[in-house]
Amino acid sequence: MPAENGNENIAQAVTEVSERVTVLVREEIELAKAEVTQRLVNLRLGVMGFALAAVLALLAIPFALLAIAWGLNSALNSIWLGFVIVLGVLVLLLIISALFGYRKIKKGNPTPTMAIDEAKKIRDTVSTSSEA
Repeated sequence: MPAENGNENIAQAVTEVSERVTVLVREEIELAKAEVTQRLVNLRLGVMGFALAAVLALLAIPFALLAIAWGLNSALNSIWLGFVIVLGVLVLLLIISALFGYRKIKKGNPTPTMAIDEAKKIRDTVSTSSEA
């Protein structure tokens, strides 16, 4: 009888440990879910903050350009010269940006030449080793 009682105690202990491990694993999964959810909320709020900043920056650009133009008008004592200067700077930046973009698009060949070269080397290596 004592040996049978010992086996029951061991079985009961194993069952209890198994149940506690199951509960512990479930709690760890819930903790991980809660952490990920909190991080996603923070990420979403951060993206929303950047989006709002971008919208406000886009709204601020015309006011900044107008302020520069009117400041130049006051400094140069001419009602139109400040606006012409601001327009000239904007056109110059536009041309530079367009040329930069054109060169990058022209240069940007989407063919993955390095990967193709590596694949050829691997194919040659495999075919050489299979022939041997």
